[in-house]
Amino acid sequence: MDFDLLLKECVIKATRSSGSGGQHVNKVATKIELQFNVNNSEVLNEEDKALLLKSLKSRLTNQGVLILQCGETRSQLQNKERAITRFKEAITKGLEKPKKRKKTKVPKAVKQKRLENKKRTSEKKVNRKKPDVN
Repeated sequence: MDFDLLLKECVIKATRSSGSGGQHVNKVATKIELQFNVNNSEVLNEEDKALLLKSLKSRLTNQGVLILQCGETRSQLQNKERAITRFKEAITKGLEKPKKRKKTKVPKAVKQKRLENKKRTSEKKVNRKKPDVN
């Protein structure tokens, strides 16, 4: 996967950070917002797009846009680098194909142990009954 081409398709905006910081935070745009539209990507093939739309479903907007924000540091450059790193991680994790589940059987020993426990508890309960005197 060529991330340089993917990054060219991203829209990166700088906005003012929220929170405390006084005068500095009110006049400097350090928060970075990275937007990537999965549906309109020319770098990704249809299979990759479908995989990303499925795996990143909870992080995408209704239009299929991945939005990442970073305003952790006071440096715009550091925030941009962190946002790009998160973008790369999200895309690589999203493109991983899930492993197929192998069906397994319940071992005989486990079944036998369960049945023995059932028998033991039923005997316990039978022993709690009052004896039948006839």
